[in-house]
Amino acid sequence: MEEDKFEEFEKEKKSLKIKYIFLIIIIAIISAVAASEFTLYYYTKDGLINKEELSSDKTKNIEAISETLKSFRTVIDEYYIGEIDEQKMLDETIKGYVNGLDDEYSEYMTAEEWQEFQADALGNYVGIGIYMSVDKNGNVVVVSPIKDTPAEKAGLKTGDIIVYVNDESMIGIDSEVVSSKIKGEEGTKVKITVLRGEEYIDFDIERKAIKVYHVESEMLENNIGYISLLTFDEGCAEEFKNAYLDLESKGAKKIIIDLRNNTGGLVNECLEIADMILPKGDIELITLDAKGNKDISKSSKDPIVEGEIVVLVNEYSASASEILVAALKENNKAEVVGKTTYGKGVIQSVLSLNDGSVLKLTVSEYFTPTEQKINKVGITPDYEVDLPEDLKEDTQLNKAIELLK
Repeated sequence: MEEDKFEEFEKEKKSLKIKYIFLIIIIAIISAVAASEFTLYYYTKDGLINKEELSSDKTKNIEAISETLKSFRTVIDEYYIGEIDEQKMLDETIKGYVNGLDDEYSEYMTAEEWQEFQADALGNYVGIGIYMSVDKNGNVVVVSPIKDTPAEKAGLKTGDIIVYVNDESMIGIDSEVVSSKIKGEEGTKVKITVLRGEEYIDFDIERKAIKVYHVESEMLENNIGYISLLTFDEGCAEEFKNAYLDLESKGAKKIIIDLRNNTGGLVNECLEIADMILPKGDIELITLDAKGNKDISKSSKDPIVEGEIVVLVNEYSASASEILVAALKENNKAEVVGKTTYGKGVIQSVLSLNDGSVLKLTVSEYFTPTEQKINKVGITPDYEVDLPEDLKEDTQLNKAIELLK
């Protein structure tokens, strides 16, 4: 049975490539057969132009797109027998245009999608309670189940590849789409099939209202305080501050900050936490925008966090996590333990449109305080420590405790 599923998974991956090839062939055939009835050209007010000219002239490009869409619409109105959702056609057109940037972090969201995104960022939504990411092979994987949620109780684990949702293949599907299919009404169930190693495992999980707490903390032996930052969503800096002050009141003299599986979030929340740790005036972040303008962010407050610090990271520590790690490491405020981080060194801005939709656009690249590149590179820890596959022992946490002893 497992072998059948594995073969099916491999066939689906191959079929994606085959579909693209057939699509090209079909388009070529249709163009040849239907040329006498209608032909789609790239037009401008000056007449017919070719594709090569489009790449060098933005104005002609936009005009050509407009005229081409009009040609498509003429054919659709003439021959299409189904109902037309005008708003959906517009939304999908804009999404396709933005996708043409070939930037995995830039995207157009409808008003509804943006509201859902914000609900996630605030930690309030109905689902099963997992953080997801895309691995190097383009698979949507479980970064980590959220504590005390249906996903954790069902047994989903870090690294599980999401293959099916309700028996619908998720191979080659965008992570946002996968997320939307997993979410649903509270009390309903969703079937998720994951690939763990070479084994396929099915889970039937009941959806519940998920409340995400961004920070978890506890006292360890030898006056060591432990703070786990799950994400850099809104409010996490204040939660971090409260957690630290609580640990300090209990006698914590040294701190472990756990950023493993933290895929990022809001940069301003990250910098607020850096302000609590770094001496006033230390460089926290350097950014470079599309016009070559450099911006240097420095700590603006007196620190409240005292004592030695060790930061834990892994291959899923990304974006804002990498900003904080680099700031603490290069300002000699912390030692870093774990695995090389993900390598997302770009920042997105959200531009609002008047109908509530938004354009999330990559607008700058960020660098470490010593101007080292992070994007597609990541940050190498001071102590590289593997985590055993059976997870019976947290060797990375043990190393951090050893260093602080």
